[in-house]
Amino acid sequence: MHIGQVRVDPPILQAPMAGFTNYAFRQVVREYGGVGLQTTEMVNARGFAWLDEHTTEHPDRLWGIKDEARPLAVQIWDNDPHTMAKVGRRLVDEYAVSIVDINFGCPVKQVTERAHSGSYLLREPQRMHAIISELVKACAPTPVTAKIRLGCTRKTANAAEVARVVEEAGAAALTVHGRTAEDYFKGSADWEQIAALKKHLKNIPLIGNGDLDSAEKVLFAFRNYDVDGVMIARAALGRPWLFAQAAAALRGDPIPAEPSLADQKECMLRHFQLVVDRFGADKGTHLMRKYACCYAQGRKGARLFRTHAAHVESPAQFYDVVNAYFPTEDMD
Repeated sequence: MHIGQVRVDPPILQAPMAGFTNYAFRQVVREYGGVGLQTTEMVNARGFAWLDEHTTEHPDRLWGIKDEARPLAVQIWDNDPHTMAKVGRRLVDEYAVSIVDINFGCPVKQVTERAHSGSYLLREPQRMHAIISELVKACAPTPVTAKIRLGCTRKTANAAEVARVVEEAGAAALTVHGRTAEDYFKGSADWEQIAALKKHLKNIPLIGNGDLDSAEKVLFAFRNYDVDGVMIARAALGRPWLFAQAAAALRGDPIPAEPSLADQKECMLRHFQLVVDRFGADKGTHLMRKYACCYAQGRKGARLFRTHAAHVESPAQFYDVVNAYFPTEDMD
């Protein structure tokens, strides 16, 4: 699959997730392999512009990207075309990103109701057109993509109209999460509705997103729905090897078994070290709490581990908790 001139092979993308897909997480995923395109946490364009004018520091969410392997996308959000274009050009010129992605899918109230951005903009397709078209002109020849949901609500779902607008405005790919903003993460992603959008696109790839938590589901999505690529999100937070498993399935190779619990523990500790190296012992330990809970999810004894991991204050406490409580066998 190509997004503009960027080759995405395999056509398996790592979703942007605020608070999670920072450099450390991306590095762990990269070490396992299997991901065709990684994306940063979403970056508030207006906040980026303010930092640029008032300080010498750029957002933490952009740390590390200059030295990362490519292709790499940065996702940005706001509702002002000029601000988005200005920040997009900076990402291209200063950070040499492969793709600039626009968030039109975030359902969080801080983004939608307070900032009138993210999925809020699905009710204003013409404003979306203005944002995309200005960003496309500003970032050329670097491709610009868009990520949406099926609509704001189930009654007002307008993904077909939005898909046409996205392509007409010059975007190089469309990613669709198979829920509405109203659904948030409840229920199941509607892959039939995702696939139905293919006929509304002329030349750009359609990427499906939602509920892909196994290599088998990734393979099923490609075989049964008219999509060009898939995006894996929450399921990979505690299983960064999921991309490698999915890539093997697409190649027709045997799907690698889940790593042993000892290997999973080692992976989590490697992740912890990367976080501490970047943010320091205190902040790194606090940030790692949520990741540690993800690594234990679905394991017998996970609740006990999470209870203790959620309160660690130092690397020494973290290692003690991991050694004492990290699950040692799968749930029945």
